[in-house]
Amino acid sequence: MGQDDGRDDERPAHRVRVAPFRLCRHQVTNADYDAFRKATSREKSEYRDRAEFRDPLQPAVAVNWFDAVAYCHWLGAQIGMHVRLPTEAEWEFAARGGCEARLYPWGDALPEIPPDRWKHAPEPVMRGAPNGYGLFDMCQNVHEWCSDWYDPGYYAVSPAENPHGPERGKRRSSRGGAWRHHIKVARCAARSSIPPEFRYADYGFRVAAS
Repeated sequence: MGQDDGRDDERPAHRVRVAPFRLCRHQVTNADYDAFRKATSREKSEYRDRAEFRDPLQPAVAVNWFDAVAYCHWLGAQIGMHVRLPTEAEWEFAARGGCEARLYPWGDALPEIPPDRWKHAPEPVMRGAPNGYGLFDMCQNVHEWCSDWYDPGYYAVSPAENPHGPERGKRRSSRGGAWRHHIKVARCAARSSIPPEFRYADYGFRVAAS
């Protein structure tokens, strides 16, 4: 986990063990989130009815951390399973797809991105090839919320077994690249964070289960 020649908050690279877990193959879509929103009488995001964000198979965006956690609780009740957000450690393990030393899920080279991709909004999920674990859009499309509080120095004190992040903080961790960035595909080790109440057009999530 981490990258010694990456940013300060990605150091030191260190080995951790994560317990077996499940991760959804794709980011939560508009269709997925609409079912939750209607069942719980939540309001639409300001982007939901805009033409460029309207596809049912696009990832749901402008979802804050609390919205994502509420969706997990709702979904878990529907399917009889404890559903949650992944930890940063789980997310990075999954993103690497079995290629633990590589920068991206597919290797070390940043791909050539055609100018018409990700121009005005995220793309529908599962349009590209999956990684080695069968997961789609890892490191791209939208930032994905993680369960952890964010601490830029956490790796220096992280436990080796199932790290879950610090006990408290002001920002929640997120992972992956996003459609509106200049560099749209993130490295597997790249970390990001924002306050949990924020909602942005390039923030979404995918769900995990132990």
